[in-house]
Amino acid sequence: MNREVYKFLVLVAIVLLCPLAVHEGYILNVLVFVGIHTMLALALNLLLGYAGQISLGQAGFFGLGAYISGILTATHGVNPWLAMGEGAVVVTLLAFLIGFPILKLKGHYLAMATLGLGIIIYIVFNEAVDQTGGPSGLSGIPNLSLGGIIFDNDLKNYYLIWTFVLLSMGLALNLVHSRIGRALRAIHDSEVAARVMGVNARLLKVQIFALSAGLSAVAGSLYAHTMTFVAPASFGFNFSVELVTMVIIGGLASIYGSLLGAALLTLLPELLRAFQDYDIIVYGLLLIIMTMYMPGGLVKGVPALFSAIRSRLKRKPSAHA
Repeated sequence: MNREVYKFLVLVAIVLLCPLAVHEGYILNVLVFVGIHTMLALALNLLLGYAGQISLGQAGFFGLGAYISGILTATHGVNPWLAMGEGAVVVTLLAFLIGFPILKLKGHYLAMATLGLGIIIYIVFNEAVDQTGGPSGLSGIPNLSLGGIIFDNDLKNYYLIWTFVLLSMGLALNLVHSRIGRALRAIHDSEVAARVMGVNARLLKVQIFALSAGLSAVAGSLYAHTMTFVAPASFGFNFSVELVTMVIIGGLASIYGSLLGAALLTLLPELLRAFQDYDIIVYGLLLIIMTMYMPGGLVKGVPALFSAIRSRLKRKPSAHA
């Protein structure tokens, strides 16, 4: 069996069996957020890790998906699944159109442009009070339902969200191992060389930017229908930076790294609550240490750590001999 297929099947089994080991609703709720953050980190990793294009406005696309879906369902009575699809299409098209001028920029200029875009979207969420509810947020968003099943509790939401996570990861794995994935890595290494080899770098960068935005919008819709409430505070600049951190900590250009980074940065604040007022200090120190000693991210650093421990254990007997 193909190694990638085997790893993916193991992940599917873990996702399916996890609720059997976790009976507490709070932990399931945290795992729901791990799933949503995994989708967002995965979307950003396609753009940042594979195509080498940084974006500090990813939270804006996440918010657009949430608000479009929320407004259509809570205000206009549109079917939630249809609203989710419309949100994804609108955000993907918007990203495709603005991607052409924005992605002419490179490096910190591109980072500033996407940051500006995210800030504009955040301001719209706050100022369009009649549609979004302004700073107070938008409530009354219905849960998703399928047949007679209404996704209105932590267990049902867990399986709903992680179904989308697995579908997104399957899509991303197919993409990065295809001809398009090889072209993206070529652009990341050297855009000039990629163009010489016949890759339409500009169009491909815009397409992956649009795909990244569309996946983020779907995550936003899932968030809106899971929480049944959205507010601008969830989609600010700080969250965009947190998503970039998830990608870097997990591992650039790694699909499973996106999952690891999202899981760590979602679970870590919960685990550090015991430190009370000092949790943010411990959190920062852990991130600094990981960045220093695991520059390739968790996906490379953890296997390397175990390998180093194994090597050291093997050397100890010979030292006594």
